[in-house]
Amino acid sequence: MKEVLRIAIQKSGRLSESSLALLKECGIKFDNGVGKLKTIAYNFPAEFLFLRDDDIPGYVEDGVADLGIVGENVAVEKEKDVQIIKRLGFSKCRLSLAIPRDREYYSVRDFQGKNIATSYPRLLEKYLRDNQVQASIHEISGSVEIAPSIGLADGICDIVSSGSTLLSNGLKEVETIFQSEAVMIGQQRTTPAKEAILKQLLFRLDAVQKGKNNKYILLNAPAEATERIVRLLPGMRSPTVLPLAMSGWNSIHSVVNEDRFWEVIEQLREAGAEGILVVPIEKMIV
Repeated sequence: MKEVLRIAIQKSGRLSESSLALLKECGIKFDNGVGKLKTIAYNFPAEFLFLRDDDIPGYVEDGVADLGIVGENVAVEKEKDVQIIKRLGFSKCRLSLAIPRDREYYSVRDFQGKNIATSYPRLLEKYLRDNQVQASIHEISGSVEIAPSIGLADGICDIVSSGSTLLSNGLKEVETIFQSEAVMIGQQRTTPAKEAILKQLLFRLDAVQKGKNNKYILLNAPAEATERIVRLLPGMRSPTVLPLAMSGWNSIHSVVNEDRFWEVIEQLREAGAEGILVVPIEKMIV
């Protein structure tokens, strides 16, 4: 029987949607219809399991799944015998301490002797221990933000993205204790056949990620400004310079990191660049 990689994915939520979109950008085709708990890819040796995110690290540790896509906060909190195979760059968030908005705050020492509600007791306990703060941790699942208003806790420790949920519940963020993003986790050991499939998958993921982080730049420039502009826009090796039909002008093509491009855009214009086009890259193989 041909070996396949079993990949566990959160069955619902934003992380699930982004995970599925990333895999499909890698050219992997599969049907993930409503209510499905398992599906097989049509054109890649992979099978997908749709599970609760909290369960994924355990499934990977037990060998039921070869890989899992979860938030790094979940992977670390569960303390399972798995390793991070790849950081995926989406679903970025932070685990933070928050208190009622009308309460003054000076430092993490303000939590000394207080009650804190959280769904992440291990991460919180480590943070408090590292900061020599003793507090009572109340583990609850879901609706953590309500804990201070019903007298269950003096503060909370929960995942924060935009902070709007905290604000709507009368809370303010006071300490960030852990930065998180989506990660691919895997077993410590696997078979040679599955290792080969994993390398294929990682190759595709790298190509998609590099494409997202870079942009294809096209611009026109006077011949006398070409050398200066080329120095501003290093490409994968070097920019491509092509003469235009109009004498004395060149077209310059380059691939640059998007952040780097915005740093030099004004310098490019000052150097004489015109008609600047920024084109997304679907995939990039180097």
